Amino acid sequence: MNILVINCGSSSLKFQLIDAETEKQIAKGLCERIGIDGSQIVYQPAGGEKEETVTPMPDHTKAIELVLNALMNEKTGVVKSLDEIGAVGHRIVHGGEKFASSTIITDEVIEAIRACNDLAPLHNPANLIGIDACKKLMPDTPMVGVFDTAFHQTMPQHAYLYGLPYEYYEKYKVRRYGFHGTSHSYVSKRAAEILGKKYEDMKIIVCHLGNGASISAVENGRCVDTSMGLTPLEGLIMGTRSGDIDPAIIEFIAHKENKTIDEVMTILNKKSGVLGLSDNLSSDFRDLEKSYVAGEERGLRTILAFSYRVAKYIGAYAAAMNGVDAICFTAGVGENNPLVRKHVCEHLGYLGMTLDEEKNQVRGEDREISTPDSKVKALVVPTNEELAIARETFALVK
Repeated sequence: MNILVINCGSSSLKFQLIDAETEKQIAKGLCERIGIDGSQIVYQPAGGEKEETVTPMPDHTKAIELVLNALMNEKTGVVKSLDEIGAVGHRIVHGGEKFASSTIITDEVIEAIRACNDLAPLHNPANLIGIDACKKLMPDTPMVGVFDTAFHQTMPQHAYLYGLPYEYYEKYKVRRYGFHGTSHSYVSKRAAEILGKKYEDMKIIVCHLGNGASISAVENGRCVDTSMGLTPLEGLIMGTRSGDIDPAIIEFIAHKENKTIDEVMTILNKKSGVLGLSDNLSSDFRDLEKSYVAGEERGLRTILAFSYRVAKYIGAYAAAMNGVDAICFTAGVGENNPLVRKHVCEHLGYLGMTLDEEKNQVRGEDREISTPDSKVKALVVPTNEELAIARETFALVK
């Protein structure tokens, strides 16, 4: 069965067509600048050349239409008709407490997702637009929702509650939810495969380090804690997000700079993180690494602060699970930045883990990067969220 995986942003749409039986990618692409001048679709069949086409995309329905046309194109298409697409898997950012697993999308499910819009105002509405567009163009094709938050729904209450009046949880469900769940699930399972151990018997810490970054503690196949919270703002220092701060800073900056709460939140979400720490040098770690290597203070302080925060969370989650068997680095930075991995691992000697400097010189491939005698194993494990979504979708519709 061919599964079409759709990941809708507010002005973008990523897609992959995957053969669910062989788990091989058939085609992939990206629609950019939806609803904005200069929109384009990038399409690439497996083993073929990348095609870039600039074309108007006033909305997501048009973007989905262009995706389907590309997949069925006479010259470079990979299917002859929509009947060859057995199901569509949609990435949905926030499922609140309503969804602890992936689910077939029905009208009732759509309303439940919409009820979570306040928890993810930038993401859930876009996800719903993608679902609606697919339903219009493929009304008879099963649709599955795969939630970023679902993997973390196994957290115990003591891990997800905040030290706030309990009534805010009762009335508004203010609690830790976590994100990147599809990635954390895939990578933790893949780590067990690489090490040849039973997933249900392991304690694994997954470091999903990218422009958005989060860490999870996975004990015996269940997430028991994660660094992102009610929103993706909590936790690690990220590309443009501050991560953990003293909450009083919001009031302090608002008074000092004469700004509203909304304006300060924009600063915390879009102008902070490594971008802010580097004095607006970049939110791209490739630029930060060049600055670090050149001996510039802003590159040095930013790389060290980011790595230190990661190491602190690893230590906290080793304590939460009373031990750890494997630490995994994944996503754009985790998979491709040996410098960050080195600085993180320098803090982890107390766990009985030693980094193998030579093995650490790897980008984007499965590899154990700790020394053979390390008690705790460190691994690079490239994430594959699209494949994880395809697996969840296939399991529900086959």
